Amino acid sequence: MTENDRPRVLIVDDVPANLNMLFDALEPEGYRVFSASNGLDALRIAGSALPDIVLLDVVMPEMDGYEVCRTLKEAEETRRIPVIFITVKDDNTSLVEGFKAGGVDYITKPFEKEELLIRVENHLKISHLTQELLQKNEELRQEMDRREQEEKARRRAEDALQKADDHLELISQQEAARWGIDGFVGKSSTIKGILDEVHQLQSARGTSVLIVGESGTGKELIARAIHFGGERAGGPFIPVNCSAIPRDLAESLLFGHVRGAFTGADRSRKGYFELADGGTLFLDEIGDMPLELQPKLLRVLEDGYFMPLGEVEETHVDARIIAATNQDLLKKSSKGAFREDLFFRLAHITVTVPPLRERKEDIPLLAKHFLRIFSEEMRIPQPVLSPEASKMLEDYRFPGNVRELKSIIEYALLKSDGGPIIMPEHLHFLDANAFPAAYTDPPVAPQEDQPPLDLGQLEQLVIKRARKTTGGQDEEKILAHVREHGSINNAECRELLSVNKRRANYLLQKLCRYGLLVCKGELRWARYTPPDL
Repeated sequence: MTENDRPRVLIVDDVPANLNMLFDALEPEGYRVFSASNGLDALRIAGSALPDIVLLDVVMPEMDGYEVCRTLKEAEETRRIPVIFITVKDDNTSLVEGFKAGGVDYITKPFEKEELLIRVENHLKISHLTQELLQKNEELRQEMDRREQEEKARRRAEDALQKADDHLELISQQEAARWGIDGFVGKSSTIKGILDEVHQLQSARGTSVLIVGESGTGKELIARAIHFGGERAGGPFIPVNCSAIPRDLAESLLFGHVRGAFTGADRSRKGYFELADGGTLFLDEIGDMPLELQPKLLRVLEDGYFMPLGEVEETHVDARIIAATNQDLLKKSSKGAFREDLFFRLAHITVTVPPLRERKEDIPLLAKHFLRIFSEEMRIPQPVLSPEASKMLEDYRFPGNVRELKSIIEYALLKSDGGPIIMPEHLHFLDANAFPAAYTDPPVAPQEDQPPLDLGQLEQLVIKRARKTTGGQDEEKILAHVREHGSINNAECRELLSVNKRRANYLLQKLCRYGLLVCKGELRWARYTPPDL
């Protein structure tokens, strides 16, 4: 037993002979003994040495044992030290006063050595057990506090999760209304057939789909209708343009990587497939997917497994794959430019979207649909198309299909300056040759009094629209921020304007469509810069 492990005993008596007797009885038994001949010394030694037990004489000059005991019990550091009184007084009054002062026992003088040792040993055990019990109680209290805090945190997390679920459900409902069957307007027999197919595909939770059609025909619109109208509406919809993915980053972006997988991989990153877990991954322009990655895509389609770069274990996802293309994949596969097995796996269910020129009857309905969407986003009353403007739209051949119609309508809202009617002069057509040869007044021919808008003029139109229609200056603030800082992303735009992610994305994309900004990167890494950078 080391010196520090020996039980510490403080003996207090004003008679030196009594101190010697106590020392001789305790020290040989392995106790480390401290002594004091008066109350003040006893308090000082107790405060510094912190003995395990105190043997305290009652009758002492200046400060008797009762006062010393009461003082010990008042101090935080000494109140738990057991005190045994050593006294010649064994009357009931003296004993009661000793216990009131805080003593745990008493020994009468003259004392027997064996009795002294037994009482000291027993009270040390009791004190030790009491300290253990107090410590366990404190640990239990701390554990209960920790669990209470965890329960509060769990409830807060559940509340936040419930709010997030409610928000996601609301967003899903809004997206379903915007992109679902109700949003996919059209009355041609071809479109009715497509809508019937979409209805069937919505109930097929995991079936992959290939959507084929010219660029701009609304293939993503159909993909969103399938997603937001089906069982996966509560999950993510991740759109990926395969032709825009850098070839050297394609595998990492699609399948993810772990930290250190390659030079510059300073952190792990989830790929598009994993981000789409529980929802839908829309692979637009699938014909441009690198040939070396197509076997991995085929594997995911077959069993849901893939291997992120640098990982040693496969990852499993439950994501529906919807692909789209404007290419002849069968012809590409015959030339070895696209895997034939992947084509047949994707083409198990194929939806063919006709160009807009083959369904003229859909143009007015689509135009009205886009008028409603953009009016809501611009926070302006929804205008109507004049008969002359409707006639021009129906006569136009739309080489850019639905995407071009969407841009024409958005531009018309901007050009009309918030007016209640869209007139022919508000329409801006990119291809004058896309009108019938017999068309007598091609609206796209440059007018002497309406020269083409340059970037400065277009910027002024955008700013004028923001001030007049929304009462704010969102577009002006974005352009000013970009001029000052060189670029902006969605998060910075939200902070700058105090708007939500959807509103920020709309404003940034609108400025891109009119050539005032250029988007570099995709999804969360997208940054918007001036067109001359």
